[in-house]
Amino acid sequence: MAEDMSERRALLDLLRAAVRDGRAPEPAIRGALAGVDDPVLMRKAGTVLAGLPPDTTGLPTMRIAVLATFTVGPFEQLLRAAMVGAGALPAIATAGYRALDLTLATGGFGDPFGDGGDPDLVACLLDESYFLPGDWNAVDAAGLAASIEQRFGDLRGLVVSSLRRSAATMVLHTVPLPAEVLDTHLSLRARAAVARAWHELNAALLGLAAQHRQVVVVDLAGALADGPYSARDHRLHRYADMPYTDGALLVLANEIRRVAQARAGLSRKVLALDLDNTLWGGVLGEAGAHGVQLGGLYPGNCYQQLQRTVARLREQGVILVLTSKNDASLVAKALAQHPEALLRPDAFSVTAVNWSAKAENLRAAAASLGLPTQAFVFMDDSAFERGHVGEELPEVAVVAADGDPAYLVRSLLRHGWFDVLELTETDLRRPALYRSRALREDFSTGFGSSQDYLRALRVEVVAERVTGFGVARVAQLAARTNQFNLTGRRYDEAATAAMSTDPDHLVASFSVSDRFGDEGVVGALWVDRGGQVWRVLNAVLSCRVLGRGVELAMVAWLAGKAMAANATALRGEYVRSAKNGVAGGFWEGAGFTATGSAGVFELDLNGTPYLAPKWIRLLERSGVPT
Repeated sequence: MAEDMSERRALLDLLRAAVRDGRAPEPAIRGALAGVDDPVLMRKAGTVLAGLPPDTTGLPTMRIAVLATFTVGPFEQLLRAAMVGAGALPAIATAGYRALDLTLATGGFGDPFGDGGDPDLVACLLDESYFLPGDWNAVDAAGLAASIEQRFGDLRGLVVSSLRRSAATMVLHTVPLPAEVLDTHLSLRARAAVARAWHELNAALLGLAAQHRQVVVVDLAGALADGPYSARDHRLHRYADMPYTDGALLVLANEIRRVAQARAGLSRKVLALDLDNTLWGGVLGEAGAHGVQLGGLYPGNCYQQLQRTVARLREQGVILVLTSKNDASLVAKALAQHPEALLRPDAFSVTAVNWSAKAENLRAAAASLGLPTQAFVFMDDSAFERGHVGEELPEVAVVAADGDPAYLVRSLLRHGWFDVLELTETDLRRPALYRSRALREDFSTGFGSSQDYLRALRVEVVAERVTGFGVARVAQLAARTNQFNLTGRRYDEAATAAMSTDPDHLVASFSVSDRFGDEGVVGALWVDRGGQVWRVLNAVLSCRVLGRGVELAMVAWLAGKAMAANATALRGEYVRSAKNGVAGGFWEGAGFTATGSAGVFELDLNGTPYLAPKWIRLLERSGVPT
């Protein structure tokens, strides 16, 4: 207990030091904060972090408006701490007491941040009082069910109306029903009828997400059932209209943090895994393939369940890396031949089985994949290995695999490191794409020049104007691309959809393929074409295709479209960030010249047509060369 208290004080002291210095807490400190599940400590941390100046931390910002049907208590502090732990700095504006209906009905959220802009996220906090009539008849279960359904209809109408006036993402949640409501009904059949009505209410709330792209609904009722905290504080509910405990509010804050994390593109792409006592029990070099614990009864079933979960993550686009201090031939044989193994050798896009430091293996894997180490989650049972990776690569999210193996799956999933708002076709194909990248790296050896290699790759770039079906993928690309992101403007689905149908704007996506396979949609342009000078609002390109000249092909396609429309010039911007230095010289390298305005470059179109690199075949979606 004393050790826990000392660690808590140390964490708070480190947060205070960061606030005092006006800087973001270091990645290792944010990682420690992300692992805290104590609402008292998180409440204190959120209070401390309220002093962080928003413009000097280097963390991406997220504007969150909070509407509630009850007194929110410490929710703002809990949400702030959870967000900083995920690597974002929130600006949080809380509406007045029980102002949810009024705020939604009047269309908007006022000007909560004092600059006339919309919030990025609107969190709508609900409790049972919103749906239950003030006085209900315990004998009339059907009447109560009808009242609940009608109240949901009112909420749905308010939500739909408010979405027409804002581009914000709205987050709602399912609502737990207090036991006292059910227990008031003495008839077991009536009790079941009311419970059914409440489950239908929560199902209807969840259904809003399928009906409206701007709506995300999290399952608070389910999360509380799986959590360590009581949902309700009866005394505070009666005394201060605070129906939920601090623990329940922390669960809700973390659910909303996961939405914000996905929306801001902070999710991870790579899961690096140890083998011994992580993907199976025991040490392969000592027990042999026949002696490791995998499948069957406890604890072997725990390790198999982790493998099953990891395979499911891979099916949804998570890239797997194997890093193990082991004999490579023994590992290959065990993975290929063990009858209970669910992850075979080809499941891993990179395999690093050797005796090198795991931090070095992670760096090498990142280089091979063309991804930053910030995209990695590392899971290992060894405290030494986790500590060394945390020291050398503090930006890597570290998950402990020691202790009771029954908790392996929960330890991996609880933070939501890999969450996205919506899976796209490219997500589903990502592991195979990055495995092809590793093969491509091997292929690159033995050529006399880089151009010889690029010609041998047979690179093909297909440009396409974005329509409704492509909006989600392009918006996700904007949210998750950091290295080649020229202005940092992250146009979400609503903004991208609006531009794609506006005659004064153009949104284009770019797909890439080569001899090793199809990379899918990897690049996008958002363009203002309302005058003689077409202005590129932003250009993004996945880091996995950098170095092939794809970005130059994108400009070539756009220049051709602008010249066909009798435009005289293209204008582009570069806004430097902490992560996009690789794109710093792009516009000059593409033949643009500086205009005199900081970060603004221009290409004169009254001359020779701008051509794609000779080694790239540039086409439209129709298949016709441009």
